Amino acid sequence: MTEAHKPRITITYCTGCNWLLRAGWMAQELLSTFGESLGEVALVPGYGGVYEVRVDGELIWERKRDGGFPEARELKQRLRDVIEPGRGLGHNDRKTGEGA
Repeated sequence: MTEAHKPRITITYCTGCNWLLRAGWMAQELLSTFGESLGEVALVPGYGGVYEVRVDGELIWERKRDGGFPEARELKQRLRDVIEPGRGLGHNDRKTGEGA
């Protein structure tokens, strides 16, 4: 019996820029929100100012391309749109300033 595919998330971070804690925190956020829907969240050391988040190899965030580091809300929305498009994210689906 084979288990359904669960996505592999990689967060590549610059070791020279000391972004390990940022990458680790984001991994924790993704695991807390998506839990058993994910197969793995891997931290990948890199260099040259890199900070990339990929889902099964597909780039969903790149620091230089996307203008800095992602807010947890934005990254969770992008990840959800790839792995579970119909899933609601509760308060993370509201735009800033919306609701009570």
